[in-house]
Amino acid sequence: MRICFPFAGDELGGSHVSARGLMEGLDPGRYRLLVVPEVPEGTIAGFFSEFAQVPDPAPPARSFVPGARFGLGKALRALAGVPRRVRFLRENAIDVVHSNDGRSHAGWALAARLAGAKLVWHHRGDPDARGLRYAAPLLASRIFTVSRFSLPQGGSSAAKAAQVVYSPFDTTVTADWATMRRTLIEELGCAPDAVLCGWFGNFVQRKRPLEFVEAVERLGALLDRPVVGLMFGDPRNTEVGDALPERIARVSGNARVVMMGYRAPGYEWLAGCDLLLVPAAREPLGRTLVEAMLVGTPVVATDSGGNPEALEGGCGVLCPLDDPAAMAHAAADLLADPERLDAIRTRARSEARRRFSRENHIRQVTAVYEELAGG
Repeated sequence: MRICFPFAGDELGGSHVSARGLMEGLDPGRYRLLVVPEVPEGTIAGFFSEFAQVPDPAPPARSFVPGARFGLGKALRALAGVPRRVRFLRENAIDVVHSNDGRSHAGWALAARLAGAKLVWHHRGDPDARGLRYAAPLLASRIFTVSRFSLPQGGSSAAKAAQVVYSPFDTTVTADWATMRRTLIEELGCAPDAVLCGWFGNFVQRKRPLEFVEAVERLGALLDRPVVGLMFGDPRNTEVGDALPERIARVSGNARVVMMGYRAPGYEWLAGCDLLLVPAAREPLGRTLVEAMLVGTPVVATDSGGNPEALEGGCGVLCPLDDPAAMAHAAADLLADPERLDAIRTRARSEARRRFSRENHIRQVTAVYEELAGG
């Protein structure tokens, strides 16, 4: 079975990590995989270097911005490449197109349908997304979502057939907390008793990077030891522009925030943090929450989107959305209660290993591949 994985843009995110986790587990004797990056020899191409690749036959003149609203003009730009992509899919005898983000859906969904290939629309966004509401029910052979929160609404046959497939994780990972924390303390030049608060992800408005900075500053005002916010992520992938560095420059008092850049593997750097703060709004289900659970880093997250689903069963602490003061108080209360911290770590590790294993993910996805092939 020939499966095509197209990827738009050239900024790495959680969807790429999840897709590679799936691809690494597929039986090469049963599945032939073809990665189609928009940017040849770019960051994404390098990330999938172990797989066969062919450049996008119809790359856009300028990449769509991740997370930005997809209006009529952008839709017309995406449609311009459809004929060449249809020809590409037919020439390569592709059976299934598995698209993993909004930009890839826009560029490849119609082409897959016209080429006669099956389309797996892997939705990792908001249930109100236009593509999920209007295009996916018409074009997708099957819709995957990463959480119950992301499931499409409505009575279409595609919506009814949508299913939750939790992202794949290597649940055997371990990290040396003491070593990673010492590495960060030395790099930052901060006091050994500093509280290290992690942020991991792209700097898009949905993830609320400015609210993270404010929560760190407010936490510094509540504690009698230094607080450092560490923002890990690709600085090219931003919607907030200069607002973030300007806000970071204004942090005062007992706190500071440092841009750390993109680093891998993320779970090792997560392990060095005392807390993961997730101020995101309507985030479908963040990979970093689960990775933090696996390595024992306590999570304080907003009660929004898929966060409650990831942390259900007492695997973290929830606080109101868009309330950095509440997040800071929740973090301070947690740090003041070592027994509660240990209980959350133990419970979170157990639940993450049970619900988010790579084996579960691959089993669900391949069952759908086989069903589509039979159809």
